Amino acid sequence: GTYANNATCGISCTGHGEFFIRYAVAHDISAKMEYQKIPLAQAAREVVQGKLKKAKGRGGIIGLDARGNIVMEFNTPAMHRGSIDANGKLSTAIFK
Repeated sequence: GTYANNATCGISCTGHGEFFIRYAVAHDISAKMEYQKIPLAQAAREVVQGKLKKAKGRGGIIGLDARGNIVMEFNTPAMHRGSIDANGKLSTAIFK
């Protein structure tokens, strides 16, 4: 699943797709940011480590908030991921 809202964040998900769709993971993260006024990192952690994990869904998200902050949250042993920030800082990783 993917979701973007200019006021909050853009999210791309990977993993057990049925769970990401059923639980509207990407949208839920954005909604938490909007309604609870919490940062992307906290919203992503609550959804991926809480709601998704409790439902036995495995996977993760890469998100970018309206200020350019990058979050890569996952509940699996590893997730291939990479990013580049506004200053050109490149980041790649597999494990936590």
